[in-house]
Amino acid sequence: MTELTVPEPGQAAAEAFVKAHLAHLVVGPIRGSTAFRGGQQAANAALAHFDVTGYATRRNEVYPATRRGASRLSPYIRHGLLSLPDVRAATAHGPTPDVNKFHDELLWQEFARHWYARLGHRTARGVRRVQSPKQLVGAAWDRSMACIDVSIDELESDGWLVNQARMWLASQWAVRSGSSWSEGEDVFFRHLLDGSRAANRLGWQWTSGVGSSKHYGFSRWQVNKRALGLCDGCDHRAACPIEEWPDDPIFGPPEQSARQVEHDPTLAGPQNELRTRDPDTVWLTAESLGDSDPALMAYPDLPAVFVFDEPLLQRLQLSAKRLVFLTETLAEIATHTQLSILVDDPVAVLGEGRSTDQAAGNSPGEHPAVTFAPVPGFRSRAEVIRPAAVLPWPWLVHPGPGSVSSFSAWRKSVVR
Repeated sequence: MTELTVPEPGQAAAEAFVKAHLAHLVVGPIRGSTAFRGGQQAANAALAHFDVTGYATRRNEVYPATRRGASRLSPYIRHGLLSLPDVRAATAHGPTPDVNKFHDELLWQEFARHWYARLGHRTARGVRRVQSPKQLVGAAWDRSMACIDVSIDELESDGWLVNQARMWLASQWAVRSGSSWSEGEDVFFRHLLDGSRAANRLGWQWTSGVGSSKHYGFSRWQVNKRALGLCDGCDHRAACPIEEWPDDPIFGPPEQSARQVEHDPTLAGPQNELRTRDPDTVWLTAESLGDSDPALMAYPDLPAVFVFDEPLLQRLQLSAKRLVFLTETLAEIATHTQLSILVDDPVAVLGEGRSTDQAAGNSPGEHPAVTFAPVPGFRSRAEVIRPAAVLPWPWLVHPGPGSVSSFSAWRKSVVR
């Protein structure tokens, strides 16, 4: 087990920390996002700055950036710095069409969590259809196309994209070129600060058509509509390779339909605190790093511990900007909470999974309290760690037995 000195707040210190301690776990240059800062203060500022007015008409604008209406809150929502209930409450006032549309988008985020909580690792494959092999048509992403190049630049530098640009890239990759949708999803997951297997994978399944009844076709028409003037400077403006609608992909049946996976209430976590003994530590996970983390709120006087999951990160090989964002967030937590940062396998250093040597020492995490996270990785680790207390996840809508085969079907089951 390696316990590290917590860095000072700020992006530069976080970059130095990642370079010194986590360089073997990342790919690409070690630098943070050019557009987003980690931490609760940054999250609160982003929420305070967001004006829902005009969201319904401008949320899909891509270029130039001044035309956009996207909230840019997703990195903070993904890591629990902003909860969906809190964001919904903070955006309750404004023009009704804009508020309703934004709240629909929050429901989509919640649907993604319900979908992933129920289906778990099954989502690595198409849940409604399977992508059939296709002879690749050129590079998956041709960066000589202005619409592709601008979007990839933003993905790699900022770690974020408006939803419309995500759909463009995903459709170009999986629908037009015929490349594996799951490999494209991995590219997004590597770079996106809001990358989660829930929202990211659901988006790729929906766009490619393997998780829905239809696919999203990307053509020049969308670029002209949502990226004003971008085509004017493109090398292909006179002979655009996406001038026409792409051919329909060919699909096969899935191994198991989402409709066949029954609701399991335990996958939503407890509705009240489950406590087996007095905790001595708060275990923080990447799913819930906000000041309002339920475990931190319940046990404000306990020290906290965060474990960079070394085996997992070695396998994922994420972009450094994702770990810089997390590190900057942790550094801010350490300004008001006694925090230990470890690099190891969580099940080897926390709770009942700890090795004999670690259990004999003064290492943190013998009896941790933790906030439940609705992801398979948390559940498998918690089964070994056996936390002393598990706090409920702050759902916007608590999962029920309704269908997760489509957003529309799910929405009807949860919105009355």
